[in-house]
This record gives sequence, structure tokens and C-alpha cells, in this order.
Amino acid sequence: MRAHHVNAESLRDRILQLESEHSGLDRIIDRMSDEPGIDDLELQRLKKRKLKLKDTIILLQLQLEPDAHS
Repeated sequence: MRAHHVNAESLRDRILQLESEHSGLDRIIDRMSDEPGIDDLELQRLKKRKLKLKDTIILLQLQLEPDAHS
């Protein structure tokens, strides 16, 4: 049972890290979108990274609580 607790705790920590990175990307994307002459390719890359982070967060949350997202 202890191993499950440690694993759940590490999953929660990882989710928090990814959510923080996701929020940071959100702020960067917002700032870049407001700037004239933005690099569309870089903006697109950041948006894809943000989507991948969100997908990873959801997958980890499902591992943590499989029935919560059904």
C-alpha cells in the first residue's frame, strides 16, 4: 500500500509541474499573440507543446483517479 501512496504522490507532483509549465506557455502565447510581427512558426510550436502538456496532464490524472474522468 505504501508503494501506491508514493506513486500517487509522485503523479500529483508531476501533474503540478506540468500544469505550471502549461500556465507558463499560456502566458507566453498570450504575450506573443499581442506583439506585431510575431513568429508564426514559433507560436504554432508553443501551442502544440501546450496541447501535448494538456494531454499528458489528463493521462496522468486518469492514472491517479481512473473513474474520475469517465
